[in-house]
Amino acid sequence: MRRPIVVKFGTSLIAGPGGRVRRTVLRRRAREIAELVGAGTPVCVVSSGAIALGLPRLGLDRRPRSMPQMQAASALGQARLQAAWDDALGREGVTAAQVLLTGREIADRGAYVNARNALHALHALGAVPVVNENDATATDEISLGDNDALAAQVAILARARLLVLLTEAEGVFTRAPGEPGAEPIGDGAAVDSAVFGKGTALGTGGMESKIAAAHMAVAAGITTVIAGGTGESVLGPIVAGEPRGTRFAAEEGTQPAFKLWLRFGTPVVGRLIVDEGARRAVREEGRSLLAVGVLSCEGRFEAGDGVELVCDGVAFAKGLSAGSAAELAGRPRGVEAVHRDRLVLY
Repeated sequence: MRRPIVVKFGTSLIAGPGGRVRRTVLRRRAREIAELVGAGTPVCVVSSGAIALGLPRLGLDRRPRSMPQMQAASALGQARLQAAWDDALGREGVTAAQVLLTGREIADRGAYVNARNALHALHALGAVPVVNENDATATDEISLGDNDALAAQVAILARARLLVLLTEAEGVFTRAPGEPGAEPIGDGAAVDSAVFGKGTALGTGGMESKIAAAHMAVAAGITTVIAGGTGESVLGPIVAGEPRGTRFAAEEGTQPAFKLWLRFGTPVVGRLIVDEGARRAVREEGRSLLAVGVLSCEGRFEAGDGVELVCDGVAFAKGLSAGSAAELAGRPRGVEAVHRDRLVLY
């Protein structure tokens, strides 16, 4: 089976004024998704919009500030969101599946592998998983923050070959679109001078979060495109490699799935401050980090928690600690702090 394509839809593409579903947009994209699936390319949709679609049922027109109200809006709107995708894809003869994730599933290795296996099984059946963050249960501690980050995580999890972030804007511009002198940027390597727009009143993202998601994905070897999602033909030209929106080229060399999870999915709980000899042994000689090279520990962590390795104020690696902060304190000899197979370099 081919490596899948992940397509993320921003809230503004899903929900129009008054919380109405933008069915024309969904049907156009559903037609293109069905064409890709029919040609043998698995597709995974990451769709925002649940909260925006749920707000009218609460009598609101903007995202609420209180967590309970936002979770209620998400719960009310998620059913409408999935029904909209069921309808749009069903018209094209494609079955939609619902997958809800939080940062907890990304951070836990077992749950991460289960999610990956579920997506693979759905793709093998010809279905299109529609993924969203489970805002009804997510808290600040386990929230991924926005669906641009979720889309990048899903692309990495699914070992996608392409991530497409669709929005109202036709890619990244040198200035906010509509302002005098605003020019589109086709090459993602040239986005440093771009002016980032803020998210909408209904969404949480913005161009800055999309660029951050693109950088995460390309570091994992996944080409990423930020493009407008409302036209008659969008996905077909992008998949064919035509110049649409802003394209971020994938970095060379892909890492094993475990290393990708370790780098992008594992939360950092603490930091190990190491000396130059330890940094050199880990980074240049490919060795494990020994506790004798740890100058100090920051944070409270236990064995198996994610930690960053820092030398002279610069984090250069991340791994799973072989012991707790208390066990590594005092630089005991003969004790391993992070095994090289459970470590990834930045």
